[in-house]
Amino acid sequence: MGETEQGVARPPLFVPDPIAGYAIGGHDPVSYFVDHRPRLGSRKFSYKWGGAEWVFVNQGNLAAFRKNPEIYAPLFAACGAYALSNGFATAGNPFIFAIVGRKLIFFHSEVNRFLFLVNDGQLLKDAEANAQKTGCVASR
Repeated sequence: MGETEQGVARPPLFVPDPIAGYAIGGHDPVSYFVDHRPRLGSRKFSYKWGGAEWVFVNQGNLAAFRKNPEIYAPLFAACGAYALSNGFATAGNPFIFAIVGRKLIFFHSEVNRFLFLVNDGQLLKDAEANAQKTGCVASR
């Protein structure tokens, strides 16, 4: 892990939540698309991908994720998209999210989400350009 021009790089993977021990704080990534909200998964339905263990609310959500994890996993390895668009890696909050272009995106704060969504086209491009250098990309 090294210093970048505009921030601190982090490993290119999903960092498990230090308390829950699971990716995205133990929330089921498929639930954001199905239920339109975060839901805590169960260790009965778990799957290791992207350097972390993911948990799901049911077998159907687990099966959907196993088939296409890139569709359901948060963009930018769950880093906050607005900060990333400005060249900084921050942890995204699984409770502050949006689905943009059929992709799940996390934000560090409500204000960041608002600012991003006002100009999501350009800021999404900026975040994509900064993802690699900040380590906010998922290893497959």
